[in-house]
Amino acid sequence: MVRKGGVQFEEGPPEDFDPANPYADPVAFYEQREHLVREKWIAIEKSKILRERVKWCYRIEGVNYIEKCRHLVQQYLDSTRGVGWYKDHRPHYLHGLPLLRLSSSSSDRSIDRSIGLADRV
Repeated sequence: MVRKGGVQFEEGPPEDFDPANPYADPVAFYEQREHLVREKWIAIEKSKILRERVKWCYRIEGVNYIEKCRHLVQQYLDSTRGVGWYKDHRPHYLHGLPLLRLSSSSSDRSIDRSIGLADRV
């Protein structure tokens, strides 16, 4: 016998969850919680995969890693913003400095000077 259909997973949040009254439906509450945990784990694992790619790029490129791996580092830094446990309710200023783009264009340098970051780059 051959299975005709594939396995279907519910990937979205529950439709009957009410954020204004989360405890009205306990089943929807737990489904919402499981959805949030699942999404958080997916974001963490994506960051781990990107970290491994950055390590690989650093090892392969040698002395040229700054130029050759820039896009991977930028993707990794973008993926780690606010990812992890216990970071949901923290103020934005505790998540670290604002993300600086890793480019050497003159327009980016003038922006960095205007906000006082020229000496940090």
